[in-house]
Amino acid sequence: MLPAASVLGSLIYFPSREIAHTPSAASLTFRELTFTTDDGIELRGWWIPTPTQARLGEILFCHGNAGNIGDRLLEAQLLTSAGFDILLFDYRGYGQSKGRPDEPGTYRDARAAHDALLAQPEADPARVIYLGESLGGAIALHLALQRPPAGLILQSTFTSIRDLARHHYPPIPPLLIPDWYPSLSTIARLQAPLLVLHGDRDDIVPLSHAHALYDAAPPPKRIHVLPGRGHNDLVAISGAQYGSLITQWASELVDPAD
Repeated sequence: MLPAASVLGSLIYFPSREIAHTPSAASLTFRELTFTTDDGIELRGWWIPTPTQARLGEILFCHGNAGNIGDRLLEAQLLTSAGFDILLFDYRGYGQSKGRPDEPGTYRDARAAHDALLAQPEADPARVIYLGESLGGAIALHLALQRPPAGLILQSTFTSIRDLARHHYPPIPPLLIPDWYPSLSTIARLQAPLLVLHGDRDDIVPLSHAHALYDAAPPPKRIHVLPGRGHNDLVAISGAQYGSLITQWASELVDPAD
């Protein structure tokens, strides 16, 4: 018997409704955003502009499967300090966003967030980068195949839910797990520069997933394996290095001759 979608969903999505902190807690200027998906779901997010004069572009941040945007303030702080405006948003069912999460819905949410980003007066459509964290990497990749960005960053991203289940629950036959978020089978169609970031001590999404995605992607592409980093501490341990890696890569996208 195939697992019920609702049961499997409860093993994938771990949303939190309470926003523990807003960007002001990290001394960041921000605007609250409310926007609607094409199936009528109201989403919430934050537009956080960079305080620097040397703006490198805009980042659409697709977070992972747990918590909400209030748990991504360190990422926002590091990325805005590095010269990026950033749009943080919650998928349906997360934070103050309405609805309940599922695979098609999260894809719709990313498209709506992309539209909201382009509506911001600071946004330069030619310099929009998608950054997907874990589950968000699959969502950002799906968006990139429909609306190619200036660049795509996959951070601690898995190849597919089925592959991840095979790693964590080997007794379950793979065919009993729906092939949700099948990034490995779609990444060959990517038409944007790719940066893969992954910790070598990631015990949730094995490093082999990062290498598989990187190998399957067309050039231009780059991978950085960060030593001593796991799945949930990659940014905290890396600190300013996290922003520096992304800044260096993004600077080359703006002017590849440099």
